[in-house]
Amino acid sequence: MNLNQLVNTIDGKIVAQNGKVNNYDMAFASDLMSDVLTLVNDNIVLITGLANLQTIRTAEMADINCIIFVRNKKVSKEMIQLAQESGIDVIECSYSMFRASGLLYQAGMKPVY
Repeated sequence: MNLNQLVNTIDGKIVAQNGKVNNYDMAFASDLMSDVLTLVNDNIVLITGLANLQTIRTAEMADINCIIFVRNKKVSKEMIQLAQESGIDVIECSYSMFRASGLLYQAGMKPVY
């Protein structure tokens, strides 16, 4: 699933783009960044409601190239800047984590576990 397909599926809004054409195969939903650091797969979309700089840094360390911030969380200018420097696509979404995850799963996104 490419970035535009992700956005259309969850009625999201792109707030940062990495400039690459990535196809995302799997998604992982969590607000616990310690769980995110255990991931070893490629092309993962992180679905989270934890909107702070640490989330961007954690995604960078875990080689995650796309973050969806759910529950209508707003991304700060600092977060956008760090995401762009780190090559991470960032999407804002008003849906709950459960609904966004379900819609992505229904559209063919695979779970990590």
